[in-house]
Order: sequence, then C-alpha cells, then structure tokens
Amino acid sequence: MSLRFLTTDEHALVAAAADVLIPPLDEHPGAAALGVAAYIDTLLGAFTFDPPRIWAGGPFSGRAGGTASFEQFLPLGRQEELAWRTRIEGSHGIPEREFNGPVVGWQQQYRDGVAALGTDFLDLSPADREERVRAEPDFARLLYVHACEGCYGAPEYGGNRDLRGWAAIQYAGDVQPRGYTDEEVSGRA
Repeated sequence: MSLRFLTTDEHALVAAAADVLIPPLDEHPGAAALGVAAYIDTLLGAFTFDPPRIWAGGPFSGRAGGTASFEQFLPLGRQEELAWRTRIEGSHGIPEREFNGPVVGWQQQYRDGVAALGTDFLDLSPADREERVRAEPDFARLLYVHACEGCYGAPEYGGNRDLRGWAAIQYAGDVQPRGYTDEEVSGRA
C-alpha cells in the first residue's frame, strides 16, 4: 500500500485506535480489517491525487450493472477546492482560508491526536487502548466519524474492504441501476 499522508507507524496506530471505536464483534470485522486507516490516509492526502479524491464519479459503480465510473474522481470547482483544502489542510494563515478565522485542519488534528495516544499505544492492552482513546474526546469524535465513513462508505474512497462493511450491517450497497423491488423497500423481501 502506498501511503499518501500518514507514516507507516501512524497508519498502524490509526487502525488500532479505530478498532477501539468500531471493534471486531461477531460477524463484524472491525474498523482495522475494513481498511479505515487506508480510507483516512486517502482522505488526508486527497490533494496528492489529480483530480483530488473528494467526489467519486458516477452514476454507477458497476457492482449492480451500468458502466463502472465511481473510480473516476471528479475535478473540484474553485470554491469546492478552497473549502476542502481548508477542512483537510487547515488555514495556515492564508487569508482566503481564514475568512471565518483560523482553522486547524484534519491533517494537524490527526498528527496531534496520534501523538497524544503515544508511541506505546500498540503495546497497550485493549482496556488501556480504550482508556487512552477516550482521554482524547475531540480526536475520538473525529476518528469515529471517519471510521464510520471508512467502514460503510463506497470502497472507491479507500475503506469498506471487499464490501465487508456493507455485509456486516446487511446492506446491499449501491444497487443502481437495478434498484430495489417493492418487496425490498417495504421489508417483505
């Protein structure tokens, strides 16, 4: 795997921390196995791709018919790029990014959060890992949101490895252009 933003050590730590928040349980493989760290690395490094990996193409993935085009990411407009760069990279004192004040981007929030968890995080017991993650509530909230996206989003964004996140929650996934039958929509199927 070619990392875009996280270091190898950070990637391993993010995977382990995400497993604290969405652990393997019964038929659910857990955040690490679903590729959440890869999803987060791709998101944080979105602007190392051309076009940036923000909006997947479409209208179909090809998993249920139609021409597969999700993997063809769309270029961003000027305002979209400004908004996403500010969100991901932060404002860095750039006036057009600071119209509402300084912004600490997700990249820095991850660097700070990973540092706060400590270099010994991977050596901790599961209970101690959970305590350490819970001691960083702002980082835990950000990681949880991204872990959910990585577990259950379209795999073209880097997570939901082998569609196992969808299988774990019994979600059929993107079924367009086939769609759903009346029985499936009503829950009778």
